Amino acid sequence: MTFRRGLLLMPFLAALAACGSSDNQEEALAPIKSGKAQQATDKIVVAQGETLGTPMAERVAVLGLLNKRNGQTRDIELKPGEAIRFGKVVVRLRACEKTAPWETYPDEGAFVQLIVNERPPGTTEAERWRTVFSGWLFKENPAANVVEHPIYDVWVKTCKMSFPGEEEAVEEKSSEDAAPAAKKPSSAPQSPAPAAPAAEEGDGEDTTEA
Repeated sequence: MTFRRGLLLMPFLAALAACGSSDNQEEALAPIKSGKAQQATDKIVVAQGETLGTPMAERVAVLGLLNKRNGQTRDIELKPGEAIRFGKVVVRLRACEKTAPWETYPDEGAFVQLIVNERPPGTTEAERWRTVFSGWLFKENPAANVVEHPIYDVWVKTCKMSFPGEEEAVEEKSSEDAAPAAKKPSSAPQSPAPAAPAAEEGDGEDTTEA
């Protein structure tokens, strides 16, 4: 299955995440500007033949971000390899996948990293950037992996991508729906039309003598 093929990339992506998760490098992963998606310092590398449909670099994931302190939510659009910062939180997208239209159980997922600038729990150390979550999140099965953080939560809304032949099928269906259906004659037996009543003698004639 296509989506499962994407899940096979998890160890590969996890290894990439580990490469950039040291204390010295996490601060460099945080974009300087807030509120703007930026290209991450490391690139997403996917072996040829491992993906079907839209190339990984051209996909777009829509994520939801919640700040539990103020109840503020945001919709975030990111491409794989991009990161966005809002104050003390950074969301990075590593990959996104969805099931093909012909598969039985539809689902969409994204490999997300959540980096927060905070004091390490249980310490009096100064605040620093640290990765609090790194893994796959699923739209239809959110319980499979949960972001456990007291302030921030992130979830998957959609992965915008298409599969070979999918766009043509949608356009063809739209054309069929737009074309008016030809009205077919009824196959039910038709009753003969009633005969016009015969004119009575004298109808329509002036019989008055001058």
